[in-house]
Amino acid sequence: MQTAVSKSFSTKESFIGDYTIVDHEYDAIVVGAGGAGLRAAFGLSEMGFKTACISKLFPTRSHTVAAQGGVNAALGNMHADNWKWHYYDTIKGSDWLGDQDAIQYMTQEAPAAIYEMESYGMPFSRNNEGKIYQRAFGGQSKEFGKGGQAYRTCAVADRTGHSMLHTLFGRALGYDCIFFVEYFAMDLIMHDGVCRGTMALNMADGTIHRMKANQTIIATGGYGRAYFSCTSAHTCTGDGGGMVARAGLPIADPEFVQFHPTGIYGVGCLMTEGCRGEGGILRNKNGERFMERYAPTAKDLASRDVVSRSMTVEILEGRGVGAEGDHIHLHLNHLPPETLMERLPGIVETAHIFAGVDATKEPVPVLPTVHYNMGGVPTDWKTQALKQDANGNDEEVRGLLACGEAACASVHGANRLGANSLLDLVVFGRRAAITTQEQFKPGEKGPDLPADAGEESLAKYDELRFADGEHSTAKIRLALQKTMQRHAAVFRRQDLLEEGKEKVHEISQMFSDIKISDRGNVWNTDLVEALELENLLIQAKMTVYAAENRKESRGAHARDDFPDRDDEEWMKHTMTTQATAEEEPVITYREVGKVPLTDEVEYVPPFKKSTDTRFTFI
Repeated sequence: MQTAVSKSFSTKESFIGDYTIVDHEYDAIVVGAGGAGLRAAFGLSEMGFKTACISKLFPTRSHTVAAQGGVNAALGNMHADNWKWHYYDTIKGSDWLGDQDAIQYMTQEAPAAIYEMESYGMPFSRNNEGKIYQRAFGGQSKEFGKGGQAYRTCAVADRTGHSMLHTLFGRALGYDCIFFVEYFAMDLIMHDGVCRGTMALNMADGTIHRMKANQTIIATGGYGRAYFSCTSAHTCTGDGGGMVARAGLPIADPEFVQFHPTGIYGVGCLMTEGCRGEGGILRNKNGERFMERYAPTAKDLASRDVVSRSMTVEILEGRGVGAEGDHIHLHLNHLPPETLMERLPGIVETAHIFAGVDATKEPVPVLPTVHYNMGGVPTDWKTQALKQDANGNDEEVRGLLACGEAACASVHGANRLGANSLLDLVVFGRRAAITTQEQFKPGEKGPDLPADAGEESLAKYDELRFADGEHSTAKIRLALQKTMQRHAAVFRRQDLLEEGKEKVHEISQMFSDIKISDRGNVWNTDLVEALELENLLIQAKMTVYAAENRKESRGAHARDDFPDRDDEEWMKHTMTTQATAEEEPVITYREVGKVPLTDEVEYVPPFKKSTDTRFTFI
């Protein structure tokens, strides 16, 4: 692996105050080294671009490693399948907020992406014919929803993300890509509306790195840690989204936050949807398989928004399990132990460690838990970052791309289907490299940076480093997380959302009175966590403000006071702009993409799933 220490291109050092500034020049910079970032980084290197990949973690610690269930593609290994059926399911799962051109691109490219990963050495589980094993997952159907459950999710037992991340990293080692490991990306360098690179902090020695490039690709993941209970790692703080927001650019659809139905009660650790795909059943305190009432056809494999809300209703109506009746049981104990150990070995281990149960003999206590951000940096299907002009028309942000959970393409719309996230990573990570190749040539010289480029970012960093206010980072973060958990949860209501707006706004004002205890430059984790907190505060505020503003129920956004989907008024993307933690977001809108990429498929018009869109799936 080429690292910043062992090799670098076009570097020079200078000093501003007591800070060492190291200048770099590359063709392209990738921020983030999860699945999307790695696929973009080695794709760029393969095309001859001098590429830097910045990560605050060692790449294999990125949160892609935690994905369990699988990755969708219409391979047809278990039955006849068609990418057009996958396209239809993804649109329907998005509750018609997904852009149909981007959805077509992702689902049509899916089989090639899987076979590419197989060629890289990803050790997929196999069926009896030796083909890639595919399991059932929620929201996947045959024949445009009329042919029953589809088995479309390619899996590596229950460790698919782990396998994918290590496979991608192993592949990346074969290319001349420079990894800046344990560097924290602070801000974008913008000049005349064009992204020219990024400012980054070397956490090990406190040096500041000013990195110039023709193309910057944001692949930093979501901001699940804005909530108290989530399946996300502590590092999932939405750093890319925060950088984009501070640059005055919009974040799309932040109100759509997915709650995974089965996080371990009291801990939040993920119990993959693959549990139910392999035959697991959710039961209430009466032992009833209650999903038969809410989704008679799909049952436990209804889409995640439906299952999460159904579980919540069971608890609210007094049918929860446990001493306080505040969770649900996931039963795997009726399945053969050998099946569990072959298909779900990690789940059995996780249940034992974090819930203290033997999943082969007893049920696992679970509760809906924050899992995924459908919103992010708005892009087109080519991963090109977008903003809007004065007339509300799309305008490209030159020099800036985004992919993965940090982006909003929007292939997931209001609700992501399980196992479409890993697909999103590899398809759009690859696409980011292709888009760069279409826009630039390797070695192409870009304009010089202004003499003061990045100095505003450094000044803010210095001010934060010496902040001596009233509130610790941990205190502000905990207040934010508990407020988001209470006021922007599975079910939403006007009074709770209004109160949530007020509380989050009050909490955000505490950031200007923060106290940093460590003044040093070397491994100052207190300071880095404060930088992460700013990113969380910005995007959390966008989330609750956009949720209060959207007067309908759609996908993961379910309102008790507006239970129906309102296509006439609200079939549009929310665009939120907010440059600092303390200010309030400005909300505008963007049209949903209704025109498919080619005439191979037709536009799928919206239809009502039932009189109450919160529950019925198929």
